[in-house]
Amino acid sequence: MGGSRILAFGHYQPTAELTNDDLAARLDTSDEWITRRVGIRSRRIAAADETVDRMAGRAAADALDNSRVPPESVDMVVVATCTAINRTPNMAARVAAGLGLANPAVIDVNTACSGFTHALTIADHAVRAGVARNALAIGADKLSEVVDWDDRTTSVLIGDGAGAAMIGRADTPEIGPAVWGSDLEKSRAITIEGSPPLFAQDGAAVYRWTVTEISRLARETCDRAGIAPADLGAVVFHQANLRIIEKLAAQLGAINAVVATDLVESGNTSAASIPLALSKLAEAGRVPAGAPTLVFGFGGGLSYAGQVFRWPEAPARTPAG
Repeated sequence: MGGSRILAFGHYQPTAELTNDDLAARLDTSDEWITRRVGIRSRRIAAADETVDRMAGRAAADALDNSRVPPESVDMVVVATCTAINRTPNMAARVAAGLGLANPAVIDVNTACSGFTHALTIADHAVRAGVARNALAIGADKLSEVVDWDDRTTSVLIGDGAGAAMIGRADTPEIGPAVWGSDLEKSRAITIEGSPPLFAQDGAAVYRWTVTEISRLARETCDRAGIAPADLGAVVFHQANLRIIEKLAAQLGAINAVVATDLVESGNTSAASIPLALSKLAEAGRVPAGAPTLVFGFGGGLSYAGQVFRWPEAPARTPAG
């Protein structure tokens, strides 16, 4: 069995920005309250024609272009999302068709906010097993379609967008073992259900679970990769809450790492949050090639997944549109 590596990233965000002040104009809230509680200052909201598959496709096209991989050499597309309204063809098939790929395996994953790290694991395993030469792992969500805009406990959190990574072969593994699982006793702490479906969560329960469990699991992920937290070059947790991210990074001991905080300008974009942050770090050139990087997603289920990978030495890229 060979190895795999991340070749490049890509992302897409809608142009329409919704600030905290915009929300305060319709809700009993304020920029100060939102910033203090969750650290978010603004978010992007998709238009009606910016569907999950179209955002995913734009991010995937960006990653495909940045990787310089020929479309005919992409053998798998995995899309992580929890907001796909259309069920079949699935999001991965729609993305693959839009990119003009040559009959790849097409898989959708729904583990909400941990979706991208699950998708990355599936793509990594497929490439290492030799059943795919190159694979796209994508996270895309349109939470604005499933939120109650009159509920200040949820509407202030969310944003829309997509991010992607291209995974290819390597002589030796550059993506470490996954640590993944779930805590099903708390599975209903986060839900998107009903008709029409609406996002709801027990914020206090999610916060307690995250700050008591995730740093231990993140440390286990580093241990399985043979990397000390102090040697990490970058850390990208699910972009849910700035207080959670800062607390987890401190608990982990990632004292020398660039810690992604894209939620400040993007909000919680669910499965898109990690690849969106990764792509922006790559665009800004903030992480050196080869640096060990921890990604760890957590959320609905309550599910989690994470791995350590070596930062790609990607070709120079142009900013995403």
